[in-house]
Amino acid sequence: MDVQTANGPRSQVNLIGLSRADYRGNPTTLCQGCGHNSISNQIISAAYEVNLEPESVVKFSGIGCSSKSPTYFLNRSFGFNGLHGRMPSLATGALFGDHTLKGLAVSGDGDTASIGMGQFKHAIRRNLRLVYIVENNGVYGLTKGQFSATAEMGLRLKNQGTNPYMPIDIALEALVGNATFVARSFAGDPKQVKELIKAALSHGGISVLDIISPCVTFNNQDSAMHSYTWGKEHEVALHELSFVPPAEEIMIEYGEGEAKEVTMHDGSTVILKKLGKDYDPTNRSEALRVLEEANAQQVLLTGLIYINTEQPSLREIYNITETPLNRLSQERIRPSRESMEMVNGLMF
Repeated sequence: MDVQTANGPRSQVNLIGLSRADYRGNPTTLCQGCGHNSISNQIISAAYEVNLEPESVVKFSGIGCSSKSPTYFLNRSFGFNGLHGRMPSLATGALFGDHTLKGLAVSGDGDTASIGMGQFKHAIRRNLRLVYIVENNGVYGLTKGQFSATAEMGLRLKNQGTNPYMPIDIALEALVGNATFVARSFAGDPKQVKELIKAALSHGGISVLDIISPCVTFNNQDSAMHSYTWGKEHEVALHELSFVPPAEEIMIEYGEGEAKEVTMHDGSTVILKKLGKDYDPTNRSEALRVLEEANAQQVLLTGLIYINTEQPSLREIYNITETPLNRLSQERIRPSRESMEMVNGLMF
């Protein structure tokens, strides 16, 4: 749809009358060529294409280069930049207080896989309605390039020596922790990143997206597993992704037996076109197997790795009222005198 702008030229708008500009943020202050900037651009594109109302989104982040990213998209959304590794607690409190909001969190491999690992795991087990994006570059870029917990063993960096430790696989940790949506992508594959974000926004629980996001300043060796060169040469896609919003007619042509449809909580559909292997993302055991296989073969396995639309979310577990808790009146929150006397009578 086109509309006439105040300045004269016509601009494209989506079904709720917003242009792409309505989903942008401030100019980036990250390094030129940083993979995080590409991810921010795809968040903007995904939100525009699924007709997301910016005011219905609340953004969360912790500390690190990745956690600066929410500044660069969805300026009309409220955001909270918290302490290092403590972002999941903020998200839990906010989304418990107002379940009508869509949570969008951006973290990094240091923020999530080191100091924040415990909080990451508990956000997963609570199945928050949260899109949890990890911009994974294998280094602490904000503090001059130390190895992070996801850096591969044997990686040599100029000022850090050689990494002696085995890496943490964020997608595997999410799957073991019973996340209901697990995906991996590569910042250098913008189409896949965008489709996965669109699917994640429609999921009713926690959506963990481990996105390899090259650091062009501190981890830019061609042989490093978080570099653009290595990612391009070793990326193996589980499938091609197409996201179909519920309001649009399905207009996708696939041959018989070539596609699998996964219905999301809002009625939208993710269509997976198989590439070479018959992969079922609803099979958790198979998801564990293919991740282990990919790690052993040192390939970058990307796509929707696992999804479960049946597990109850945090709101369903606690049977939270239709009216958000932060909008309940005092009359509904305050216990009556009779109920307090009953409780006191039972206790004393």
